[in-house]
Amino acid sequence: MSISVRATVTVKRTIGGFLSSLVGFSHGLNDKSDLLSKLLLIELVSSELDPTETGLEKKPISGYAHQTGLKDTEVIYESEFVIPGDYGEIGAVLVQNQHRNEIYLKHIVLNGLPNGPIEFSCGSWIEPKFDNPEKRIFFTTKSYLPSHTPGGLMSLREKDLVSLRGNGKDKYKSSTDRIYHYDVYNDLGDPDGNPELARPVLGGSKKYPYPRRCRTGRPPCKTDPRSERRSDTFYVPRDEEFSEEKEISFVTKTGYSVHMLLPSLEATLKDPDLGFQSFTDITQLYKEGIPIPKLKNQASMQILALRLVKAVCDAIDNLQFETPAMLEKDKFSWLQDEEFSRQTLAGVNPCSIKLVTEWPLKSALDPDVYGPPESAFTEELVELEIKDFMTIGEALKQKKLFIIDYHDLLLPYVSKVRQIKGTTLYGSRALFFLTPDGTLKPIAIELTRPPMEGKPQWKQAFTPSLETVGLWLWRFAKAHFLAHDCGYHELVSHWYTLLPSFFWDKVLRTHCVTEPYIIATNRQLSVMHPIYRLLHPHCRYTMKINAFSRQALINADGIIENSFSPGKYCMKLCSMAYDQQWRFGREALPADLINKVLISIQLPESPIANVFGFLIAGGIAVEDPTAPHGLKLMIEDYPFANDGLMLWDALKQWVADYVNYYYKDSSMVQSDTELQAWWTKIRTKGHEDKKDEPWWPVLKTPEDLIGTITTIVWVASAHHSAVNFGQYAFAGYFPNRPSIARTNMPCEDPTEEQWKRFLDNPGSELLACFPSQIQATKVMAILHVLSNHSPDEEYIGEHIEPAWAEEPVIKEAFERFSSRLKELENIIADGIIENSILSGKYPLELCTLAYDQQWQFNREAVPPHLINRGIVDEDLTAPHGLRLLIEDYPFTKAAIECLKTMGCRLCQSLLQGCKHGTVGCRAQSMVNRNPKPRS
Repeated sequence: MSISVRATVTVKRTIGGFLSSLVGFSHGLNDKSDLLSKLLLIELVSSELDPTETGLEKKPISGYAHQTGLKDTEVIYESEFVIPGDYGEIGAVLVQNQHRNEIYLKHIVLNGLPNGPIEFSCGSWIEPKFDNPEKRIFFTTKSYLPSHTPGGLMSLREKDLVSLRGNGKDKYKSSTDRIYHYDVYNDLGDPDGNPELARPVLGGSKKYPYPRRCRTGRPPCKTDPRSERRSDTFYVPRDEEFSEEKEISFVTKTGYSVHMLLPSLEATLKDPDLGFQSFTDITQLYKEGIPIPKLKNQASMQILALRLVKAVCDAIDNLQFETPAMLEKDKFSWLQDEEFSRQTLAGVNPCSIKLVTEWPLKSALDPDVYGPPESAFTEELVELEIKDFMTIGEALKQKKLFIIDYHDLLLPYVSKVRQIKGTTLYGSRALFFLTPDGTLKPIAIELTRPPMEGKPQWKQAFTPSLETVGLWLWRFAKAHFLAHDCGYHELVSHWYTLLPSFFWDKVLRTHCVTEPYIIATNRQLSVMHPIYRLLHPHCRYTMKINAFSRQALINADGIIENSFSPGKYCMKLCSMAYDQQWRFGREALPADLINKVLISIQLPESPIANVFGFLIAGGIAVEDPTAPHGLKLMIEDYPFANDGLMLWDALKQWVADYVNYYYKDSSMVQSDTELQAWWTKIRTKGHEDKKDEPWWPVLKTPEDLIGTITTIVWVASAHHSAVNFGQYAFAGYFPNRPSIARTNMPCEDPTEEQWKRFLDNPGSELLACFPSQIQATKVMAILHVLSNHSPDEEYIGEHIEPAWAEEPVIKEAFERFSSRLKELENIIADGIIENSILSGKYPLELCTLAYDQQWQFNREAVPPHLINRGIVDEDLTAPHGLRLLIEDYPFTKAAIECLKTMGCRLCQSLLQGCKHGTVGCRAQSMVNRNPKPRS
C-alpha cells in the first residue's frame, strides 16, 4: 500500500541587493519564476537495500518542489511524493539546485510517514547544477557509526566523503566549492610583488615546522615556485564562509578597519614613526578622537552603525575609540604592580605563568653564540625582594616563585630584529612571588641582549623601586616585557590554538592548530558520524577567520609585522614556538596547568637506552585526588584556572556522556574505521611535522576518545574565549599592553646625551618607546573587531543540535550540561564580586573610589597637598610660608626647597611615584640618597 508524503523545504532568504552591492554577493532566488518552474529537485532515498535486485540500493523517488510561501527570512517549498509501502525508512535525500544562483538550504521535513516526521538538518549552500551537476546528499538527523550504517546508505556515505576530499590538484572556485585538503603556509609572502616581501614556507621542513592549513588551489609565484601567488580572495570551502549576518558584521567592522579606516589613518598620520607627545594625547583618542579624511562608501558604513566609531561629525569624519573597561575603572591602574600581577592571572594572557622548579636559572642556548647562560636573577637580588617573607630556599620549597619566560624563545632573534628600523627586542623573563596573603607580587624583570656588533652580552635585572631612576627603569622594563607578552599572546596563545602575549599564544594555540582538526573532521568523518556532529558546532567560522588572518594580519607587511616587536620575524618565531612548545596532550587544561612533558630519558635502573617517562616541569598545579577537579593549585586566586577547571569538568562530563552512549567498549573505538582514519590524519597530515613524536595520545578506548575530544572542544571554545574577547578591554589602552617597544632600555650602553635626556624627561622617553600613533591606532582598531561577538554568535550549551535531540539519552545529557553551564555563570559572577570587592584583592573599584573621593587638582601642588594631609600649617613667618609639624621629614623639606629654588609647581606626573617631571629635581635627588623609608 502506497503512502502520500509531503516534503517541506526551507530555504533561507538571502540579503541580495544591499549586500551584493557591498561585497559582490549575489545569492537571491529567482523570485517569480520560483512559483512556476521546476527549480528544486528532491529525491528520497531508502535506508534499505532492494532484496529483488541482488542487494542493490532502491531507486530514489523524485519530485520537484515549488515555492508555496514566505515566512520572515525563509522561503518555503513543498513537494508531494507517493512512496510504496515496502520502500522502507527514508534515510537520505538528494537535492539539485536548478536556480540560476546558489541557495542556502536550511532543512527538509517529511510529513505523512507512519512513524512520524523525518527531519534533514541541511545548513548548507547548494551551487547551481550548471556549475556542478552532482546532486547534494543529506542524511537524516540520526547518527550512525560506520559499522552500523544502514545498507541503503553505505555507498552514499562514502560518496559524500569523497566529494569533500577532492584530488589534491583542484583549482577551486571560492564561491561554490566544498573541498578540504591540506597545504603548508606558503601564502604569507608576496615575492612577485616585492622581493622584500618574500617569506619562508612554514610547514614541511625541520627548519620551520608548522601545522597545515586548507589548500586554496592558487598557482605558484613566478619568482618562487614554493610560494603560492596571493590574490584578493582566499578560498575556504563554501560552508566555512560566514553567514550573511556574520558577513555584514565582519565586512563592515573588519573591512572598514583594514581596507578603509587604516589607509585613512595612514593618510592622516603621515609620519609612521610619530609617537604620542603626552599621555593626554592618548586619552584624547577616547574623548575627542582623530580627524580623518572622508571615507568612500561613508553612507553605507554609517547605515551599518559600526560600533568602533562612536561619533561621526557632519563637517569632518572623526574616529573616536570606545574607552576600554580598565581605563574607565582607573586611568592609573596600568602603572600599578598589583594590576600587572592581576592581569598575569586574570588578564588576556593568563596561560604563560609557570612555577620555578630549578635554581639558579640558566639559558639552554649555546653560550658561544648567545653569551653566558646564567640569569641576572641572582639569589641576592631575589632575597632582597622577599626578605620580609622568607629565604629563596624556602620560597622554592614552598612553591612560591613563578616565572613567565620568553628568554630563550626571543634571544636568537634579537640581533635580527634590531636591524629593522623602529623596533628592538630582548630575551626576557619576569619573576613573581606568591605572598602569604595569596596575592602575586612582581619582583624582577630580566632583559638580555646577546653579543652583537662587536659588543659583549648585555643583561640586567630590574626590580620595583622607590628610587626615581630605578622606578622609571622598572617602568621601561615592564613596557618591554609586556610588548613581548602581548606578541606571545597573539601569535601563540591565540593563533596557535584558533588568532592577538605576542600574536603567538592566540594565533598558534587556538586558530592555527585547530584548522587541521577541521580539515580531518570533514575529510574523514561522515556528517552522520556522531563525533562529527559533536565537533561541528565548535568549528564554526574558524577557517574563514584564519583565511582573513593570512590575508591581512599575519602576512608580509601586514598589521602584525608592522605593529609588533619582532617585525618580519613574527611568524618565524611562531614556528619556533610550535616546534619547542606545542604538544597535543598539554592542550588539555589540567595537563596545561600541571605541564607534564613526555620526554625521552634514560632511567638508571632500566637496561633500555631510551625509556619514555613523565617529568613534571614548571607546573602551577599538582595532582591531588582530594582537591576539587583532582588538582591542587599553587596559586589559589587564579581565575583562569579556577573558572577554567569548572568549565573543563562540565565539558568533559558532557563529552563522556555522549561518547559512552555510542561506544560501549574499546573494541567499538578501535573498529571505527572513520574515527581511526580521522585521528591518524590529524597526526600524520594536519600536524605532519610532528607525526613521529612519541607523546601523541593513542585512540583505543572510550576514555582515550573522551580526553581527545574534550581537549579539542576546550581549545576551540573556552580557551579561545579566554584569550580573545578581553583583548580590547586590556590592550585597547595600549600603555597597559604595548604591542611593540621601539627603543632600547635607557641604561643599555647609553651616550651621555641619551642618559641626560632620560634623566631630564623620562616620561617623554617612555612615550617614545611605546608604539607610534599609526601602530597604536591600527592595533586598537583590529583588537576592537576581534573582541566583539558576532550578531549570530552561538554560545556553548545554549542550543541543542537536531541530531542530539534525536536521541533521548543524548538530549537529557545536553540538558544537564546546559543547566551546569548556567550554574557556573552564577558561580563565576559571584566569585568576581567576592574577589574584587569583599576580599580586597586587586581592588580596582577601591582605587576608583579613592580617586573619586580624594583627588583634587589644586591639592597636587606642594603647599595645598601638605596642608591637606595635615603635615604643615600656613605660617607667614616661617620659611616658605609653611611650618612643618614633623620637622624631620626630608621629602617635605626638599620638596618645598625645590619649589622655591626652581620656581616651578610640582605637578602630579601622570606616572605615579615622581612628583616632578624631571628626575634631576632636588627633591628626588634627596629620595635617591634615602631609598629606604624611615622607621
